[in-house]
Amino acid sequence: MEEQINQLKNLEGAIEAILYAAGYPVKYAKIAEVLGLDLRNTKTIIQHMSEEFNGEKSKRGVNLLLFDETCQFCTKEQYAPYIREALGIRRGGNLSASSMEVLAVIAYNQPATRSFVDQVRGVDSSYAFNSLIDKGLIEACGRLDAPGRPMLYVTTEKFLRVFGIQSLSELPATETLLPPKEETPIADEDTVDEAGGEGSAEESDDAAVE
Repeated sequence: MEEQINQLKNLEGAIEAILYAAGYPVKYAKIAEVLGLDLRNTKTIIQHMSEEFNGEKSKRGVNLLLFDETCQFCTKEQYAPYIREALGIRRGGNLSASSMEVLAVIAYNQPATRSFVDQVRGVDSSYAFNSLIDKGLIEACGRLDAPGRPMLYVTTEKFLRVFGIQSLSELPATETLLPPKEETPIADEDTVDEAGGEGSAEESDDAAVE
C-alpha cells in the first residue's frame, strides 16, 4: 500500500514538474505518453491534483486549470500585486473597456454575430472584434443560417486561460437584459474568415489597449 502511495506521489510530482516547466497548456495525451500511463488514469490523477490546488482551503499560489484536452498552471489572481512587484511588471496590456464589453457579450451569448453585439452595445464594434481576434480571445465558428449568412463568433480556450476559469459555466451570474438570442446556427466552418470578415476597423468607438 505504501509503495502504491509513493508511486502515485511520484507521478503527481512528475506532472507538476512538467506543467511548471512548460508554462503553457500541455495535452493529457502527451503527459500520459511520457509517464507510460493510459489517458484515463492520467486524467484521474490530474483531476485529483486539481482538487488539492484549487480547493477553497488551498493556500497554494497557483491553480491547476483543466480543459478538454489540456491542463495548465496559472497564478491565482489575489497574488497578482506581489508578482508584479517582485518581477517589476508594469501595468498595461489590459483590454480597453470597449473590448471587455464585446468579450462579455460574446461570452454570455455565444455563438453571436457582430451585428448582435452592436445591437447590445448600441455602437459599432468592428475594431474591438478585430483586436480580440488578433489576441486569440474570440474566433469565428461558422455562419448564421439567416439572410447574408453573418459570421458567428465564440470565445476560445485562451479566453478561459486568461481569465483563470476552466469552463464557461464558471462565469459570474448576470441579470443584464439582452436582446433575444440569435437562432442556432448551421455551421459552415469552411467559409470562416479568420480576419473578422465583417466590416472595417475604421469605424469604432474602441480605444487602444491601455
